[in-house]
Amino acid sequence: MRILFPTALALAIVAAPGAARDRNAVPVATPTGEPQNCVPLRNIRESVVRSDRVIDFRIGGNRYYRVTLDQSCPQLGFERRFSYATSLSQLCAQDIITVLYSTPPLSGASCGLAPFQPVTIAK
Repeated sequence: MRILFPTALALAIVAAPGAARDRNAVPVATPTGEPQNCVPLRNIRESVVRSDRVIDFRIGGNRYYRVTLDQSCPQLGFERRFSYATSLSQLCAQDIITVLYSTPPLSGASCGLAPFQPVTIAK
Protein backbone atom coordinates (compact mmCIF):
# COMPACT_ATOMS: atom_id res chain seq x y z
CA MET A 1 0.00 0.00 0.00
CA ARG A 2 1.28 3.45 -0.83
CA ILE A 3 0.19 6.55 1.05
CA LEU A 4 0.22 9.97 -0.59
CA PHE A 5 0.41 13.01 1.65
CA PRO A 6 0.42 16.65 0.59
CA THR A 7 3.88 18.14 0.34
CA ALA A 8 5.27 20.49 2.95
CA LEU A 9 4.77 23.37 0.52
CA ALA A 10 1.09 22.50 0.18
CA LEU A 11 0.78 22.38 3.96
CA ALA A 12 2.42 25.79 4.26
CA ILE A 13 -0.02 27.24 1.75
CA VAL A 14 -3.03 25.77 3.58
CA ALA A 15 -1.70 27.12 6.88
CA ALA A 16 -1.13 30.62 5.46
CA PRO A 17 -3.44 33.47 6.52
CA GLY A 18 -6.54 33.56 4.38
CA ALA A 19 -6.00 30.01 3.19
CA ALA A 20 -9.07 28.73 5.03
CA ARG A 21 -11.42 30.51 2.65
CA ASP A 22 -9.46 29.21 -0.36
CA ARG A 23 -9.09 25.65 0.97
CA ASN A 24 -11.85 24.24 -1.22
CA ALA A 25 -11.13 26.36 -4.28
CA VAL A 26 -10.36 24.19 -7.29
CA PRO A 27 -8.12 26.05 -9.74
CA VAL A 28 -9.21 26.13 -13.35
CA ALA A 29 -7.49 23.51 -15.49
CA THR A 30 -7.31 23.50 -19.28
CA PRO A 31 -7.14 20.06 -20.95
CA THR A 32 -3.97 19.61 -23.01
CA GLY A 33 -4.51 16.18 -24.54
CA GLU A 34 -6.46 12.96 -24.42
CA PRO A 35 -7.25 11.39 -21.03
CA GLN A 36 -5.11 8.41 -20.03
CA ASN A 37 -6.30 5.35 -18.13
CA CYS A 38 -3.02 4.87 -16.24
CA VAL A 39 0.12 6.73 -15.16
CA PRO A 40 3.39 5.08 -14.05
CA LEU A 41 3.83 5.10 -10.26
CA ARG A 42 7.51 5.97 -10.54
CA ASN A 43 6.62 9.22 -12.31
CA ILE A 44 4.16 10.54 -9.69
CA ARG A 45 5.93 13.33 -7.83
CA GLU A 46 3.02 14.84 -5.94
CA SER A 47 -0.71 14.59 -5.45
CA VAL A 48 -2.85 17.56 -4.50
CA VAL A 49 -6.37 16.86 -3.30
CA ARG A 50 -8.49 19.84 -4.34
CA SER A 51 -11.94 18.70 -3.19
CA ASP A 52 -14.04 15.59 -2.55
CA ARG A 53 -13.98 14.97 -6.33
CA VAL A 54 -10.76 16.49 -7.74
CA ILE A 55 -7.14 15.33 -7.38
CA ASP A 56 -4.23 16.79 -9.35
CA PHE A 57 -1.16 14.62 -9.89
CA ARG A 58 2.22 16.12 -10.82
CA ILE A 59 3.94 13.69 -13.10
CA GLY A 60 7.63 13.95 -13.85
CA GLY A 61 8.92 17.52 -13.95
CA ASN A 62 5.98 19.84 -14.31
CA ARG A 63 3.17 17.99 -16.08
CA TYR A 64 -0.17 17.75 -14.34
CA TYR A 65 -2.98 15.24 -14.68
CA ARG A 66 -6.38 15.95 -13.16
CA VAL A 67 -8.61 13.15 -11.94
CA THR A 68 -12.24 14.15 -11.47
CA LEU A 69 -14.01 11.37 -9.62
CA ASP A 70 -17.42 10.31 -10.93
CA GLN A 71 -18.91 10.87 -7.48
CA SER A 72 -17.92 12.74 -4.35
CA CYS A 73 -15.56 10.81 -2.07
CA PRO A 74 -16.66 11.66 1.50
CA GLN A 75 -14.08 13.60 3.54
CA LEU A 76 -11.39 13.46 0.82
CA GLY A 77 -11.40 17.25 0.45
CA PHE A 78 -11.21 17.75 4.21
CA GLU A 79 -8.52 15.16 5.02
CA ARG A 80 -6.57 15.77 1.78
CA ARG A 81 -4.79 12.42 1.85
CA PHE A 82 -5.42 8.93 0.65
CA SER A 83 -3.85 5.53 0.15
CA TYR A 84 -4.11 3.03 -2.63
CA ALA A 85 -3.03 -0.52 -3.31
CA THR A 86 -2.06 -1.83 -6.72
CA SER A 87 -0.19 -4.87 -7.95
CA LEU A 88 0.89 -3.02 -11.07
CA SER A 89 3.57 -0.39 -11.59
CA GLN A 90 0.82 2.04 -12.59
CA LEU A 91 -2.05 3.88 -10.98
CA CYS A 92 -5.13 3.42 -13.12
CA ALA A 93 -8.64 4.81 -13.50
CA GLN A 94 -10.14 1.56 -12.21
CA ASP A 95 -8.06 1.61 -8.99
CA ILE A 96 -9.58 2.38 -5.61
CA ILE A 97 -8.31 5.07 -3.24
CA THR A 98 -9.09 5.16 0.48
CA VAL A 99 -9.37 8.39 2.46
CA LEU A 100 -7.01 8.51 5.45
CA TYR A 101 -8.14 10.31 8.60
CA SER A 102 -5.47 12.18 10.53
CA THR A 103 -6.91 11.60 14.01
CA PRO A 104 -7.28 8.91 15.00
CA PRO A 105 -5.34 7.25 12.18
CA LEU A 106 -8.19 5.40 10.49
CA SER A 107 -9.31 4.60 6.98
CA GLY A 108 -12.35 6.34 5.59
CA ALA A 109 -14.35 6.02 2.39
CA SER A 110 -13.02 4.06 -0.57
CA CYS A 111 -13.65 5.55 -4.00
CA GLY A 112 -12.87 4.66 -7.58
CA LEU A 113 -10.52 6.83 -9.61
CA ALA A 114 -11.33 8.18 -13.06
CA PRO A 115 -9.18 8.81 -16.16
CA PHE A 116 -6.12 11.03 -15.85
CA GLN A 117 -6.69 14.18 -17.89
CA PRO A 118 -3.50 16.05 -18.84
CA VAL A 119 -4.02 19.72 -17.95
CA THR A 120 -2.44 23.12 -17.53
CA ILE A 121 -3.47 24.55 -14.17
CA ALA A 122 -4.20 28.26 -13.88
CA LYS A 123 -1.93 30.09 -11.41
